Amino acid sequence: MTTVPAFASCHSHAFHRALRGRVTGADSFWSWRDRMYALAGVLDPDLMFELAAATYAEMHLAGIRSVGEFHYVHHGAGGVPYDDPNAMGEALIAAAREAGLGIALLDTCYLAAGVGRPPEGVQRRFSDGDAQAWAGRVEALAQKHAGDADVVVGAAIHSVRAVPRDQLSVVASALPDAPLHVHVSEQPVENQACLAATGLTPVALLGEAGVWTPRTTAVHATHLTPDDIATLGAARAYVCLCPTTEAELADGIGPSVALREAGVRLTLGSDSNTVIDPFVEARALEMHERLRSGRRGAWSADQLWAAATSTGHTSLGLAEPAPIELAPSVRTAGATEVLWAATASDVVPEHDPADVADRLARAIDVCWSRT
Repeated sequence: MTTVPAFASCHSHAFHRALRGRVTGADSFWSWRDRMYALAGVLDPDLMFELAAATYAEMHLAGIRSVGEFHYVHHGAGGVPYDDPNAMGEALIAAAREAGLGIALLDTCYLAAGVGRPPEGVQRRFSDGDAQAWAGRVEALAQKHAGDADVVVGAAIHSVRAVPRDQLSVVASALPDAPLHVHVSEQPVENQACLAATGLTPVALLGEAGVWTPRTTAVHATHLTPDDIATLGAARAYVCLCPTTEAELADGIGPSVALREAGVRLTLGSDSNTVIDPFVEARALEMHERLRSGRRGAWSADQLWAAATSTGHTSLGLAEPAPIELAPSVRTAGATEVLWAATASDVVPEHDPADVADRLARAIDVCWSRT
C-alpha cells in the first residue's frame, strides 16, 4: 500500500451528477444549462439526499474527504419555502455525513436572471427575494451547525449576473468568519454583460463590494484581465479551478500560472461531477497549461498535491483528514510519483462500489423520470 493525503473537492454541485452521460449534445454552456435547470426543477429534499449521498459516496471511493458544496436549490416549486427553509441544505449535510465527508455547505445567494431581470422559471427555487432574506436564512443554518467539526456553513454569490450590484456587499458581509465563494468570469458572455452594465469586469465589480479577502474563493476565473489577476493576488484570495468541467462545458483554460505567480492560492473542484477523480483533476491542471503554452513543467507534483489536498481543506475551513491508501495496480507499476500515474480506481475502497453504483443509478433514474 501507498499512503497519500486525502483530497478535497472545493467546488461541487452534487445534483449535476445526474447529467453525466445524459446531456452530451448541448452545443454551449448556455444550452447545457437549460438541461441542468430541468433537472433542478424536479428535486425535493428526499431526492436531493439520495442523489447527493450516492455522489458523495463516489467521491469517498475516489479519495475525497472534504467537499465544498455550492448549493443554490433552496426552495420548493415556484420558490415557496419548505416548512424548514433549510431543508435542502440539511439534506446535503446529512448526505455528506452518511458518506463520510466533511462538508463546507456554501449557501448560495441567487436573486436574478440577469441585470435588471427577476428570476425566471426554475430560478425562482433559488431565490430568497433579496440578500437580507437570504442572509437571515443562512445565518440560522450556520448557528445550528456552529459546533459541528465536520460541517462548515459558508456563503456564496452565484455570479455577478445573479446578485444585483447593490446587494453584493450584503452577501460578502453575512458570515464574516466563514468561507465565501463566487463563480467568476467562467464565460466571455458574462464578462461582456458585466462590462456593458457597469463598466467593470466581474472581479472589479466584486472588489467594489468588498468580496476579495483571504477567505474568498473565486471559482473558474477563466477569462481574467491582468488587472483582475493582480486584484486576486493582492487579496491573497483562493481560486478553485475545475479542469474537467471547464473542458466539458467548453469554458476555456484558466491562467493558472499567472494566478499562482500573483500570489493566488489554487485549489481544485469536481464541479459538475462529470468526472470524479482527483488524480485526473490535478494532472489536468498541468496538461491544460501544456496545451495553452506549448511547454511542459509549469506545475510540479508537490504543487499539485498541495492544490488538491491541504490548500483545499484549508480554503473550506475544514481540518485536514486522515490520509488515504492506494493499492498497487497496473497503472502505478514502476511509478516513483503516483500523482502522475494513479486514478481513483487505485484508492482502497471503504464503500462497496457496486452498492454505490446501484444507488446512483436508482436516484438518477428517479430524477429523469420526473422531467
